[in-house]
Amino acid sequence: MMQNIGLDKFNSLFSLVTYFKDDETCKEFLIKQRWSDGDVICPYCGKHHCKRRSDGRFRCSQCLRNFSVLVGTIFENTKISLVKWFIAMYHISSHKKGISSHQLARDLSITQKSAWYILHKVRTLFGQESTTELTDNVECDEAYIGGQEKYKHASKKTKGTQGRSLKTKTPVFGMAERKGKVVAKKTSNNKGRTLCSLINQFVKAGSRIFTDEYIGYNTLVKSEYTHSVVNHGAKQFVDGDAHTNTIEGFWSQLKRSIFGIYHFVSAKYLQRYVDEAVFRYNTCKLDESDRFKKMFLKSIGIVRYDDVKNVA
Repeated sequence: MMQNIGLDKFNSLFSLVTYFKDDETCKEFLIKQRWSDGDVICPYCGKHHCKRRSDGRFRCSQCLRNFSVLVGTIFENTKISLVKWFIAMYHISSHKKGISSHQLARDLSITQKSAWYILHKVRTLFGQESTTELTDNVECDEAYIGGQEKYKHASKKTKGTQGRSLKTKTPVFGMAERKGKVVAKKTSNNKGRTLCSLINQFVKAGSRIFTDEYIGYNTLVKSEYTHSVVNHGAKQFVDGDAHTNTIEGFWSQLKRSIFGIYHFVSAKYLQRYVDEAVFRYNTCKLDESDRFKKMFLKSIGIVRYDDVKNVA
């Protein structure tokens, strides 16, 4: 029987590949992590204390179904070696700006299509909690992803795409708690009603909100928040303790990962990349083993193929 090794052991890629030599080792490790108390629960009907078969799978005495430890996890039905999955997850969690599907394909000796699928399946683990609450001093701002008109030939440029235009760009709204967490969501528009509804959802009443001079935030003056403004249009970026430097720093990280690593992301999957950037930002103070542990524990939950291909 395998010794119960903790996830804290893996503080480098070398320690990971040294320990996980084959798929059987990976499966035994998953069993220990998923059912650490020895109580194997059927993923189909929920019955406890399922018995292990001689082939390594488990048998439920209630619904009479056989299942492996992979059922109900991110690895279910995979044709790719679990060793490669574990290496991929470590790469994703440890790279500060992310890793492209082409690079991951080269590192794992798999096709780019398979690497893309692994990356997006892992990104589904990063979904932001709808119950997250930001408090005290919270900076709010929008970013606009896409529409790099300056790189196009003059004859192919789209007119009127400057500033907050949505002709060729997708808006993302971010809220950053100073010395705390970030929440960022792709939005269908940049209207004040849309932005303020997200503030109401994620920011605790009574908190102080810092924004730029965009008129969409004007309704915050009559809300339960204290609203402070810096006028970026007038080249004002700090007014006492009023600034949006924290959320601007997050946008800088997000854009560097998109333009520097991925080069292009479609509007359809943009929220996944935003979620990944939020995960990195909110876990930036963790070391590599803790970040890998946090991601790995999230992986023991069902993620189907449809969850990867179909997004809202």
